[in-house]
Amino acid sequence: MITIIEGSMILTAPARIGIVASRFNHFIVDALESGCLDALRRHGVKDDGITIARVPGAFEMPVVVQKMAASGKYDAVIALGAVIRGSTPHFDHVAGVCSRGLASAASDTGVPVIFGVLTVDSIEQAIERAGTKAGNKGAEAAVTAIEMISLLRGL
Repeated sequence: MITIIEGSMILTAPARIGIVASRFNHFIVDALESGCLDALRRHGVKDDGITIARVPGAFEMPVVVQKMAASGKYDAVIALGAVIRGSTPHFDHVAGVCSRGLASAASDTGVPVIFGVLTVDSIEQAIERAGTKAGNKGAEAAVTAIEMISLLRGL
């Protein structure tokens, strides 16, 4: 008999969520954060279970995410940011360091780290993913965090 374990969108016990939000490209990140908070609340996460840490940019996220995840205070950490491609290789360096660092924080700590960092080619693409045509990726990150918490609790 095959055993299947899946996460649920409903938490049976309170959850503690850390959010690390970038101040760079704040006009996009603010929309991601708003969508994230709305989704967390709609799925039953209480405000006193949410902590937001603001960092200068996506490059600085991994160290803060690692510290939060390793603290034992959070069931999941959500990273929210926006890295928009420009005409130099800066985008590749920032996006690469950010994604590798966040993945490392998750694997090092065993705490789900949710990648809610937009890596896009244009401001228009960022706007689409922050609440218009492509939905709100911050809200999707929140739902992913809830599902991962539920899944890990079921293991």
